[in-house]
Amino acid sequence: MKLKPLAEQVILITGATSGIGLTTARMAARKGAKVVLVARNRQALEELTDELNASGNKAIFSEVDVSDEAALQQAATAAIQRFGRIDTWVNNAGVSIYGKITEISMEDQRRLFETNFWGVVLGSRIAVQHLAARGGAIINIGSVLSDRAISLQGTYSASKHAVKGFTDALRMELEQDNLPISVTLIKPSAINTPYPQHAKNYQEKEATLPPPVFAPDLVAEAILHCAENSVRDFTVGEGKLLGAMGQVAPRLMDKMMEKDMSKRQFKDEPKPSSQPDGLYQTQSALQERGEYEGMVLENSLLQKAKLNPVLAGVALVGGGVALAALLSGKKKQIHTDETEDIDF
Repeated sequence: MKLKPLAEQVILITGATSGIGLTTARMAARKGAKVVLVARNRQALEELTDELNASGNKAIFSEVDVSDEAALQQAATAAIQRFGRIDTWVNNAGVSIYGKITEISMEDQRRLFETNFWGVVLGSRIAVQHLAARGGAIINIGSVLSDRAISLQGTYSASKHAVKGFTDALRMELEQDNLPISVTLIKPSAINTPYPQHAKNYQEKEATLPPPVFAPDLVAEAILHCAENSVRDFTVGEGKLLGAMGQVAPRLMDKMMEKDMSKRQFKDEPKPSSQPDGLYQTQSALQERGEYEGMVLENSLLQKAKLNPVLAGVALVGGGVALAALLSGKKKQIHTDETEDIDF
């Protein structure tokens, strides 16, 4: 399936005023794409739109809660009226809850699904309406927890499992109908965004990200790669190992995560007494990065290899040739040394 270069695209991004969405919007604009910004925070949307347009880019915004189908439809209509089309639709908006499933209110759990799952469903359905004739890409942001659930973020994990199932089914249905739409699931690992600060926290301790933690730029890079290239799914970070271990030894993985992962999600200090969350009201403030205090990995060799398979292949072949030459040289040196020993 042939997709347009970014510089020729109109990209709609939900959750565009914080974290991954914000990083992606800015990166897409720098690469020449026209950007449609969708989020709940009108002030942040206005500031970001002014920022991008002041840099010579083309951006518009729509103040939308992604659980509101009519509002999402209006955002799509605004994009068509302004730019004439939509080429890529990125369903990125999301939020989490820290706490035990039995202690989180059903109201909060349903609200999380309204954003994380139904927002993706609504966005994808509207995107299909506009992409069916011209073609394009739908990119849904899942998580490494799409493959492997984690305790104390059970509702979030369930929502991302649902996103994965929905995305896989949608892809097959569109292929069966011969529609020229690429459908991609992006699965980030722990990413240094305001994710923990925006989550609702039922626990006593302050939430944090379990290492290794990666820069949001890597996720944005993956999203924009998939906007230009038809890719089934793309894991950012170390998530494939987590999923693979869960498949091969699920009970062992359960025990390891029960013992270790619950601790790694929290700091050894109490949470702020009055910390607002983004479950019902927006807390976005044009922050790409969060408050993670440890080392953040800015690059990933694995991702570079996935984005540039030809270069990776050349490097692999070159490395093999160099290794062969090195081993050959060592073998020759050993042979020479042995001969000298005999001569002596």
